Amino acid sequence: MPAGPGTRTHCPYCALQCAMTLSPPDDDARAVGAPVTVAGRDFPTNRGGLCQKGWTSAQVLRAPDRLTTPLVRDADGELRPASWDEALDVVADGVRRLQAEHGREAVAVFGGGGLTNEKAYALGKFARVVLRTPFIDYNGRFCMASAAAGANRAFGIDRGLPFPLADVGAASAVVLLGSNLAETMPPSTAHLGDVRAQGGLVVVDPRHSATAALTDDGGGLHLQPVPGTDLAVLLGLLHVVLGEGLADEEYLAARTTGADEVRRSVAAWWPERVEQVSGVPADLVRRTARMLAARAALSRREGRGGVVVLTGRGVEQSSQGTATVSAAINLALALGLPGRPGSGYGAITGQGNGQGGREHGQKSDQLPGYRRIDDPAARAHVARVWGVDPDTLPGPGVPAVELLRHLGTPAGPRALLVHGCNLVVSAPDADRVRERLRALDLLVVCDLVPSETTRLAHVVLPVTQWAEEEGTMTSLEGRVLRRRRALPPPPGVRSELDVLHDLAARLGVPTGFPTDPAEVFDELARASAGGVADYSGLSHARLDAAEAAGQALHWPCPEGSAGTPRLFTESFPTPDGRARMVAVDHHGPADDLRRDAPIYLITGRVLQHYQSGAQTRRVPALATAQPEPYVELHPLLADRLGVSDGELVEVTSARGTAVAAAHVTPSARPDAVFMPFHWSGEGSANRLTSDATDPVSGMPEFKVCAVQVRAVGETSRGAADELEVVR
Repeated sequence: MPAGPGTRTHCPYCALQCAMTLSPPDDDARAVGAPVTVAGRDFPTNRGGLCQKGWTSAQVLRAPDRLTTPLVRDADGELRPASWDEALDVVADGVRRLQAEHGREAVAVFGGGGLTNEKAYALGKFARVVLRTPFIDYNGRFCMASAAAGANRAFGIDRGLPFPLADVGAASAVVLLGSNLAETMPPSTAHLGDVRAQGGLVVVDPRHSATAALTDDGGGLHLQPVPGTDLAVLLGLLHVVLGEGLADEEYLAARTTGADEVRRSVAAWWPERVEQVSGVPADLVRRTARMLAARAALSRREGRGGVVVLTGRGVEQSSQGTATVSAAINLALALGLPGRPGSGYGAITGQGNGQGGREHGQKSDQLPGYRRIDDPAARAHVARVWGVDPDTLPGPGVPAVELLRHLGTPAGPRALLVHGCNLVVSAPDADRVRERLRALDLLVVCDLVPSETTRLAHVVLPVTQWAEEEGTMTSLEGRVLRRRRALPPPPGVRSELDVLHDLAARLGVPTGFPTDPAEVFDELARASAGGVADYSGLSHARLDAAEAAGQALHWPCPEGSAGTPRLFTESFPTPDGRARMVAVDHHGPADDLRRDAPIYLITGRVLQHYQSGAQTRRVPALATAQPEPYVELHPLLADRLGVSDGELVEVTSARGTAVAAAHVTPSARPDAVFMPFHWSGEGSANRLTSDATDPVSGMPEFKVCAVQVRAVGETSRGAADELEVVR
């Protein structure tokens, strides 16, 4: 039979959640291997466009090494095929044995920011109700933790963008701090066209990245700080705004607290001092601050063309990440931006469901609805929905990095259940993470393709992927979206909702874990009711009807509400209704330059790949376009080190060594090298990165550390990856 009309859904990758239509081949075409076709769909975030990853996303559905059978490690140490019953029995028996011997805390759970809201919710509930362990966290701790911590303490709520992305396009000035949108979210740059035409794009980035290049030819300003000094730049901008009388004093008096303390704290950050610390010229600091203040004032007078301040991982993945976010928020508040149309502060969420993934229970200190797990009222509400005694719910766990450090130790968890994360590639200080995973008595990994982490597992469970399941995602702008099933999964593959249901039954909880995503969402909505992230007015049916009518639904969306596309228009969800300004100071990276490590390492993404690359490295077009890791060096640094373009270089930090090909380019800094983090093996950037963490958010300092670099004396020999991928 011919295939029906295409299925309306969204891209499986980043939080932009570009709209697309998937059309599976008919039976005859499928028989000869015809692919699922992808078409861009008009939508406010992507406007019909897709990036290269989006256009090729359906190819992962046909990955030749797709996991379709459970695997269990046998007595000889090899992974062998097993039935679902055998594999789940091994998991359940191992959990029971370890908890009997070492207590409930012997088992931990690690989730992912790519899971649907339904799966994230069910995973958090499973950890607290079935395992009754406090030890659950997720890879969103590597993504949005600092932005969440900064927004929560300033605004009383954490939503990546508290306004629709379209508001960015209506602004007259946009500040991008630590975000390379042109490569990580290419369709989003369409929203910057008018801003660039007005010369209003400000990019703060040590590299002259593809996004920084958008400021060329009159498009705006590129501030190029020494790695790890973005906070000093923000303090200098705020010094100028407050010191020169450019702040919106009426807004500060009416809508904020803490302004006087912040004013005193930034008095020490005059532009010449900022230049000494960051390398950004004092005149450029003044010019930037004055331009932003002038455009904010013009917007107040004329009611259009506001100013937007946005942060990304480049400034958030830092041991002072929360402080940097607070400084960005302070700047936005001083200019009177939050709550005004076309203005405000926002954080650019990274993973597809990085927002929803932390709202509904994967984070170590949260219950559904963004409720604190140590709040007695929150515990009582969620326990009623779950039908359990609130006293049986565990307390807060620990952030991801601390959890990983203690795996397999005498006082730490002896088992780990991993869902939607390739820890061996994506976690900092990757060699130590591998060591801790190997020390476990039981490692269970749910995944759709083999990964570097499944290679270490005792049990591997094959699960559905994006186009094979129903559910919801929450985009970077707080919009709740429907993910729809376009085709059935391969025989033998199960949804994680099925896995959690069957494991719960084996562990003595036969009810409470439905497998229908719509039913799970309805329970999620009840559990979130009255919380900060209130989804109680939503359901699959309502989301479907809203989409059919061309309407958007943003959380918070209490029962009877039309949703909240823009926050803070009248007040902030704090006890006094005011935003809280927090004084912060700059101290620099935890792993700074020294004699034996005189060069900064910066890490980040490339256009063709996503996260650990487990999916994108299987797409031939993407793997061909960017087949291997590399080390980006400035020509002056390459000359000083005696390195030629294409030659292998060895990069060594206090934690490990990586080897990759040199890319010599003037877009780099003379005092730094850049490595993308999508690869494993000897080219793994995260073998080098520091697991020093932000004291407030627990986010690791991925983005900057000190390294030594030397030429190896060979030319590139291709990707030295542990994982065989499709070429």
